[in-house]
Amino acid sequence: MEKDRLAAFSDGVLAIIITIMVLELKAPHSAEWSELLKLLPVFLSYVLSFLYVGIYWNNHHHLLQTCTHVNGAILWANTHLLFWLSLIPFATAWMGENHFASQPSMLYGVSLLMPALAYYILELVLLRSEGKDSMLARALGSDFKGKISPFIYIAGIIIAYFNPMISNAIYVFAALMWLVPDRRIERIIGDVEGDAKG
Repeated sequence: MEKDRLAAFSDGVLAIIITIMVLELKAPHSAEWSELLKLLPVFLSYVLSFLYVGIYWNNHHHLLQTCTHVNGAILWANTHLLFWLSLIPFATAWMGENHFASQPSMLYGVSLLMPALAYYILELVLLRSEGKDSMLARALGSDFKGKISPFIYIAGIIIAYFNPMISNAIYVFAALMWLVPDRRIERIIGDVEGDAKG
């Protein structure tokens, strides 16, 4: 199978996930500004989730650039990732509607933890398919952020039981950590293309 088909399918699913999330932003029936303020928790949870889905889309795009072919294991690992990402809108809506309460914040942490684990599995499947000397293996290196993220989400889930505001601050911190540009894959692809031209 062509990797472009996998990328196109994944892009479509991620676009639908974002669309579902934005549909949860219901316009108030009143024309007063005060009514918009009531929607602030829903809006903030949407912004955070949009950020996470955007991060996954960006990293997924770079990950597939290193791929030379797609096999059944890669298809299933990718589908596994998309399944967990598709649950983010539900967790987002529940957390926003309940003003970042404890149990919704715990579920939201789970909705971040599971895609992180699924993404790591996808990386492992791609590494096994491409080989230890592949472009992806060279680009990932130790993958510190990828390995530390699940522990950050687990901490957020546990802390949400006691203090959901601190828990949500942890989720924001993790998102900001991933916003810092990681150009490992771009750099490796550039080096390979430069060697091919030279």
